[in-house]
Order: sequence, then structure tokens, then C-alpha cells
Amino acid sequence: MRILRFEEGGRAATGIRIGDQVVPVAALPGFPEDPAAILAGGPALRQRMAEAAAASTAKRPLAGLRLLMPIAQPGKVICIGLNYALHAKEGGNPIPDYPAVFLRVQTSLVGPDAPMLRPGCSTKLDYEAELAVVIGSTARCVSETDALRHVGAYSLFNDGSVRDYQRKSTQWTMGKNFDATGAFGPELVTPEELPPGAAPLRICARVDGQTVQDSTTGDMIFPVARCIAILSEVMTLEPGDVIATGTPSGVGYARKPNPLYLAPGMTVEIEVEGIGVLRNTIADDPAFAR
Repeated sequence: MRILRFEEGGRAATGIRIGDQVVPVAALPGFPEDPAAILAGGPALRQRMAEAAAASTAKRPLAGLRLLMPIAQPGKVICIGLNYALHAKEGGNPIPDYPAVFLRVQTSLVGPDAPMLRPGCSTKLDYEAELAVVIGSTARCVSETDALRHVGAYSLFNDGSVRDYQRKSTQWTMGKNFDATGAFGPELVTPEELPPGAAPLRICARVDGQTVQDSTTGDMIFPVARCIAILSEVMTLEPGDVIATGTPSGVGYARKPNPLYLAPGMTVEIEVEGIGVLRNTIADDPAFAR
């Protein structure tokens, strides 16, 4: 099943996508409209919803809908750094035996087709294509064997990074949390539509139509199940939490001989096989013009 959020009549609505059409969940009596609650309901609920959506006469065209982030306010956005071997190597880093983990705040994210903002204090906004994992059921101290049972859905993530601010200290938080520098969406794809752990799937990024990252999720150092086991040892993972699982090689700062940074007017597309495309344009952050 594919779950998305969209704007209708000035309000946010949740829908089930079937091909090029969308069925509003509001037209399916008795089902929760909150995407996190849908994921928490498990496979049985999703199956009933999928059947109800397929039979519904309330379908409308996907084209023309303004899509929103598929989870409005994730409780936690947890990011894994250096999780592809070639990406670690291109930055001159050793292959880690424990993942680099950092958090992103909600104000750092935008949804599909919304502009990602380059801050006025830097010209080094970089792209990072990532597979996003959305938690469907509470996980605490789960084993790697059981971890995938707690996945509610997969989505796409662009972990936009302001590289000079990322390097100002040993902590990456500042460079990863400028307002509207990252993107998430456009929809939630439930696990039954993808291979276990969403691997191996092709993952790529394009800037103005040029492919700049091209790899497979099978090359992760810490696969999805391992990430969930490691994180749940430390913190409780709850329905709607998002894990951005790291990016492959080809990021802008490491490109030789000329780094590639994002500038206003550019378009970035993140694609993972079987999940879709997350598309955003780049604009200057108007806050810096005050």
C-alpha cells in the first residue's frame, strides 16, 4: 500500500494511492487518517484499507494534488552517517564498526516539490540520497532478527547538508539542521511491496537531470535491521519515527576536481527503485535577506 498526505481545501488530508489515482482516507469510514496510526495498525489493517480503497468511488487524479510530507511531525528523525562503504572512502573516512548517528529537527525538513533553502551564510549546500525507514510499532531492545517486524513503511529522504557548518565541530548537528535544508516524501510504501529490508534496490540522485549518485541499498554497511537493533538498544522507537539510513558515494563536496553544491534554481531528484522519486527545487532562504 502507498500512503500519502495532500492539501485539500486548505487542510491536510491522507490518501491511499492506487496507480495514478488517490482515495482520501476520509472517504473510508472507520479507518484512522493519521499515517502513523495506519502503520501502527499493522498488515491486517492495511489490507482492509487497501481493499476498501480499491472499491471506493471517491478516487481522484493524483496529478494536480499538492503533496505534503507523509508524516507531518515525526517524533524523531534519526540519521545514520557513513553507512555506504564507498561514501566513507570518498570522504577519507575508515569503514566504521559502529554507525555515526545524529538527529534532525522538524523545521529542517520540507515535503515533496517544496523548495529546499540555501542559507545566506553558506554556499555549500549538498545533497544526499537516502532510503527512509518509518517505524510502525514500538521497538525497544529488539534483536536484528526481529527488527524488520517494526518497519511500517519506507520512503525517500534528501539529507541536505551545509558542509562548512557541518565541519565547524566534531558534532554534525548545525550543518544538518538549517531550516528547510532536507526533504522527506513523497509517500509511504509499506513493506509488503518491497524486498525484506528494502534491499537490494537501486538508489540514485540527480541534479538538473544529471545522475550524481548511483548505487544500491544492498551496499549498506549497517542494513535496515541492524540500524533498528542498534538504535533501539539506546532509545524507544515509536510509530511515525523516521530513520534516514545514509547516502551512497557521489555527494557534491567529494566530487573531483570540482565540488558540486546546490544553488538557487537547481532541481534535485532522489529515487529509490520501487519507492518513487522525491523532487525539490533550490531557493535562497528569505530569512537572510531581512
